[in-house]
Amino acid sequence: MLNHAAWVTHNVEATANFYTEIMGMDLVSTVFDDQIPSTGDAFAYFHIFFRMRDGSTLAFFEAPGLPARSEVSHPAYDIFDHIALQAEDRDEVDRWAKWLTENDIPFVGPTDHSGLIYSIYFQDPNDIRLEITTPLDPHWNNHRDKAEVDLKAWCDAKKDADEKGEDVGEALLALIRSRRHARSVL
Repeated sequence: MLNHAAWVTHNVEATANFYTEIMGMDLVSTVFDDQIPSTGDAFAYFHIFFRMRDGSTLAFFEAPGLPARSEVSHPAYDIFDHIALQAEDRDEVDRWAKWLTENDIPFVGPTDHSGLIYSIYFQDPNDIRLEITTPLDPHWNNHRDKAEVDLKAWCDAKKDADEKGEDVGEALLALIRSRRHARSVL
């Protein structure tokens, strides 16, 4: 079970309001001090925790004077890095979409990910991408054999292209296209 995942916030009040009022999580714990216990670094911080339905928590740190994050070098970082929170079913995902609309929070979706999961995406006040999702495939996270085959194919395509001095990105696109074509003829 996840204990907690933590990120930086530059406004703990806005973060607390969002996670309690919009996301419906409970504020369950806080710590503040002038020294980081794990490293001994001497700077003030406020650490805040919000509990989810399963008991795991999301947490944030605010430290005064902390500069803004650096710009990312590629838009994929802002898309791939996210927190996915599970809903009970499609109806709950749709209720979240309605709730976000009512609270003027823009979102993307709903999106059906090839019958695997159904999701919406939006940003918290810290520009952390959140996903509300529900499995469409009851075994969505139990496809180990396929996952191992896919991982090997991906890594082999990269190694093969690198050894041949070919463009790795193009080799991976060719792998994706060949897999897509194979699925379409079934």
